[in-house]
Amino acid sequence: MSENDEFDLIHKFFAPLTAQAPGARGLLDDAATLSPSDGCELVVTMDTIVAGVHYLENETPDNIVAKLLGSNLSDLAAMGAKPLGFTLSCGWASDAEISEIEAFAAAINDWVNDYAFPLLGGDTVKTPDTSVFTLTALGETPNGQSISRSGAQVDDNVYVSGTIGDGALGLLAAQGHLPEISSAHQAFLSNRYRVPQPRISLGQSLVGIATACIDISDGLIQDAGHIASTSGVRIELERDKIPLSNASKAVLESKPDMMSTVLSGGDDYELLFTAGDPSQLSNSGFTKIGKIVQGAPGVNVLDTQGNLVELAETGYSHFG
Repeated sequence: MSENDEFDLIHKFFAPLTAQAPGARGLLDDAATLSPSDGCELVVTMDTIVAGVHYLENETPDNIVAKLLGSNLSDLAAMGAKPLGFTLSCGWASDAEISEIEAFAAAINDWVNDYAFPLLGGDTVKTPDTSVFTLTALGETPNGQSISRSGAQVDDNVYVSGTIGDGALGLLAAQGHLPEISSAHQAFLSNRYRVPQPRISLGQSLVGIATACIDISDGLIQDAGHIASTSGVRIELERDKIPLSNASKAVLESKPDMMSTVLSGGDDYELLFTAGDPSQLSNSGFTKIGKIVQGAPGVNVLDTQGNLVELAETGYSHFG
């Protein structure tokens, strides 16, 4: 790709994604300008995804975009933030076709419109090997009210949105490793892995109510552990109260040992949060799965008899 081609691609495919952000200046300047609303502060997060690591090789452009934007929006949701916009760095593999880049930009446009989340700027280059994409997401919360991981307190309840384990089982389904379940269940799980559903509205509704929050990207147990360590508390989770989809239940019927994968696998992008007064919460979209108790920081999973459940794994690590 020549330098002129690079700028042609930016202005043909990516400049239209800035229409909702005057400060992006149509990608014609070296940088964008952005101010949060009066009484609000910026929330900033960044994620990188790599072909063959965070998404399957030969994945479709719309699914790559879903993982990239969905994971970053999920981080904003965990802070209770309203999305404002994003910057994007695209490192395209040397064999990337122009048609792939066009489809990639078209898929981004759908997310831009669905979440009022415009492109503010970025860069696009070619790499000698694997495609790599880095997105920096910006949001806003009222001053001093963004939700952290560090506010959980003893006697708080622990809640989770949606269903757990679909992401990890979805990767296995997408790779053809779950032939024992129906094609409909395979498709459901694969889609849950490929297309995160960031809980933006829920996150914003928790501002001033949740004492701590995190999105589940590296596995329920590991991410619960982040709340436990930063808050200095012990979390007890009740295994049989953890919400499961019908597709995940179908997997566990034939492979009960996969419960460890459900609890420790990543890519769910649901919200795990703690709160003190349940009367402040609505009654939909999440499930109570545990409690904050006295003890050294950490996470216990208990069965119906209150016995400790031993887990072979606790979560995903890039450097494990």
